[in-house]
Amino acid sequence: MTSNATHDDLAPIRESVRGLCVNFPGEYWRRLDRERAYPEEFVAALTKAGFLAALIPEEYGGSGLTMTAAAAIMEEIQASGCNGAACHAQMYTMGTLLQHGGTEQKKRYLPAIARGELRLQAFGVTEPTSGTDTLSLRTTAVRDGDHYVVNGQKIWTSRAEHSDLMLLLARTTPREQAQSRTAGLTVFLVDMRTAKNKGLTIRPIRTMMNHATTEVFFENLRVPAEAVIGKEGEGFRYILSGMNAERILIAAECIGDAKWFIQKATAYAGERVVFGRPIGQNQGVQFPIARAYIGMRAAELMVREAAALYEAGRDCGAEANMAKHLAAEASWAAADMCVQTHGGFGFAEEFDIERKFRETRLYTVAPISTNLVLSYIAEHVLGLPRSY
Repeated sequence: MTSNATHDDLAPIRESVRGLCVNFPGEYWRRLDRERAYPEEFVAALTKAGFLAALIPEEYGGSGLTMTAAAAIMEEIQASGCNGAACHAQMYTMGTLLQHGGTEQKKRYLPAIARGELRLQAFGVTEPTSGTDTLSLRTTAVRDGDHYVVNGQKIWTSRAEHSDLMLLLARTTPREQAQSRTAGLTVFLVDMRTAKNKGLTIRPIRTMMNHATTEVFFENLRVPAEAVIGKEGEGFRYILSGMNAERILIAAECIGDAKWFIQKATAYAGERVVFGRPIGQNQGVQFPIARAYIGMRAAELMVREAAALYEAGRDCGAEANMAKHLAAEASWAAADMCVQTHGGFGFAEEFDIERKFRETRLYTVAPISTNLVLSYIAEHVLGLPRSY
């Protein structure tokens, strides 16, 4: 499922991604889904092809592509029936290191990440008690000589079991002593290879889709002071731009999902004959598919605008949030339509629809919920009083 608005200069990238994904058909994903296994072969193939290093500059061994190109990569992965959630954080999490890390940190880690020798896929921010209220997080990091001692807990830290490094946000100044509401939080680049069993414990969380998510516990974990990214206490500001990138890329994934569902439904509606005619001849079947396509195309335009603003270095908070919201709603509407179009077959494992249905449902909840997006737009775009 493509559109007339597809950029011609991205056609080679899109074709290359599709060519890679052909090697990972539905049978591959269904097996992993049953076993709740991580797609090691798929991630390795994406890494080898350089797709996960799309946003790493060429000077550090990456592809040095634009956000628009990176979004196209993630879109095509999903549109091919694969699942980019297994590794998408590798693209955007490194942005905090790239933009705010020291010269030595970037030289040490970015080339290895680009080569696939290191995985930076874990993002430790959300906590059980605070959820999306990031400024209320309780994980602490207390300075002790040339180390920080970390204590606390994170939840929904996806891919922690399959990552070498974690970008961790912790409080280094008690909230009541911080100079401002957003101050006192610090970003650390934690080497999980040395931290495991030395104060870091990872516990998998089984969910309705194969998402490799976990909760992570820190008990007197000693992290070297050189692991601090940027300045102590300014971590919240550092991760904001990364969150915008995350929302744009996940919005692109949702567009890909929507295209997959629409293509599946269109093909089936044209082939399935009931009462002597293709069901796609009936407006009751046609119209939901057409509505899903219209919704997808509208969301696709917002994703493109958000990506362009990001590339230009302009404030794209509103656009990134709106893109993620619209795309998540479009993919979920397309998923529901696809199941309805297929009837009973939509629930059959071999059609892959029920798997993709479960996977795409996540994105109206995470990485930011619908209500938080609406609150952001109400306050920061429309000027309404803050609601929380």
